[in-house]
Amino acid sequence: MTREHVAGGDPHPADERLRETVTASRIVHRGHYLEVRVDDILTPEGGHSTRDIVVHPGAVAIVAIDPDAAVLMVRQFRLAAGRTLLEIPAGTLDRSADGDIEDPDLAARRELEEETGFRAGSWRHLGAFWTAPGFATELMHLYLARDLVAAHEDRLGPDADEHLELEHVPWQDAVTMAERGEIADAKSLVGLFWLAREMEHTA
Repeated sequence: MTREHVAGGDPHPADERLRETVTASRIVHRGHYLEVRVDDILTPEGGHSTRDIVVHPGAVAIVAIDPDAAVLMVRQFRLAAGRTLLEIPAGTLDRSADGDIEDPDLAARRELEEETGFRAGSWRHLGAFWTAPGFATELMHLYLARDLVAAHEDRLGPDADEHLELEHVPWQDAVTMAERGEIADAKSLVGLFWLAREMEHTA
């Protein structure tokens, strides 16, 4: 299954009419896990242009519900946003030395434990979405995690440069905060609005 099929459904008749063709590509920056490249492209009309692309290995995000129907959320400072944000647990897929990308199912379990200190007995893959398709290749996989238990023995912790505060937010309150704009993180909005629909259908 291709990344396009995971997050875009079946091909549409307009796909080929709108397709841009890369004629040349060059990497202008290589960071810890990101690359920035400039692609020369041929437009469907035969014109020429360039696209700045941020190459990202992909990520996971987790809607984790505790026995009291509260959502596990983490508060952390985001330098790019210049402020502290309240978010659902999430993280980047690891890339091995040979270039292989971590299985999202395994990454979700790792990230939940690292960021919250909990493990889940029940997992469900909800879907995947492009976070910023105008310039980034990041495909984020969204999961629902239930039957949470605290991880004590051999607990995985946050990365050394991560400083997180865990909050248990009743799911209705979390959705209300999202509607009021008090939660401004895109993956959290996707996860919480999905959760609201799920809870309404199961009520």
